[in-house]
Amino acid sequence: MRYKILILSLLVLMSLYAQYREYPFSIKKLQMTYQCWSLKNQPELQPSDWFNATMDSTHMGMRATNWSAPIVWTNTYNELVLASYYKKHPVTVGLIVFAVGRYLLYYLGHFLESADRFFMVNQKVIIYIMLDDFSYMPWVDLSRHRTLKIFKIKQERRWQDISMVRMKVISEHIAGHIQHEVDYVFCMDVDQIFKAKYGLETLGDSVAQLHTYWYKESPSKVPYERNKSSEAYIAVGEGDFYYHAAVFGGTTTQVFKITKECAKAIMKDKKNNIEAVWHDESHLNKYFFLHRPTKLLSPEYCWDLSKNKTSDIKTVKLAWNFKNYKFLRRRL
Repeated sequence: MRYKILILSLLVLMSLYAQYREYPFSIKKLQMTYQCWSLKNQPELQPSDWFNATMDSTHMGMRATNWSAPIVWTNTYNELVLASYYKKHPVTVGLIVFAVGRYLLYYLGHFLESADRFFMVNQKVIIYIMLDDFSYMPWVDLSRHRTLKIFKIKQERRWQDISMVRMKVISEHIAGHIQHEVDYVFCMDVDQIFKAKYGLETLGDSVAQLHTYWYKESPSKVPYERNKSSEAYIAVGEGDFYYHAAVFGGTTTQVFKITKECAKAIMKDKKNNIEAVWHDESHLNKYFFLHRPTKLLSPEYCWDLSKNKTSDIKTVKLAWNFKNYKFLRRRL
């Protein structure tokens, strides 16, 4: 009997050793496996649990799309329900921001300080900064649960090139490491400043931002790419909304798909000597035309303060920062 137990034990050990040789053990892989398993097995939060889609007299803005995606405005979400859910099912949120040239010197510090105060309060956050000059990186004393990761990208000659290469860089970083570090990720322009709590109500599979200037216009009047030769082309009369590329996000899986497909389309246009009218924003709109987002953010989440607020703008969460064009031109 003891002999049989010994033989069985040896067989088990040999099996474990063989598996180790093929799949070496590491704490990081174990953590990644657990994180993936826990996200897949957590009870799903339904829109009806936290979102109020009923129209009222104080909000003129549309609250849901015709494909049933929530459009998040002030007072449309239950913050306590969201906080309770994510306390039981914690997530880490990534924030990717590009800061190059004069934008690094003029905007990054204000962006980071405001993000530390208002972005995903009480949640674990990793901020990924893509910059072209380490010497201009500002010192920011971040709050608890917040981490900065800084990466150098090559300098581009034109802002259009920066705009177009952004999608490629994001997709490569998500594939390389970000997908293992966070559950959700937002990509934002640096020339913005947080003004109020930008929280858990914004999380979703794929999140699109309604544009300040175009959110009330019909699809036929928005500046989609109309060049039929471009990969970003959307025919007149087609489309749903015009989305701002200054903010988009979702799960790492979905943001990887978004940026990879946009980068592929941009490179195809480039080979044909075509530049879409609004560069990566045009391609982002084409992607969301083909793959509708699961959540939309109202213009309160990305508002131009130089524009008079309409009755449906109650609380500005994120605002376009002041453009000092003389400074920006001087530093070119």
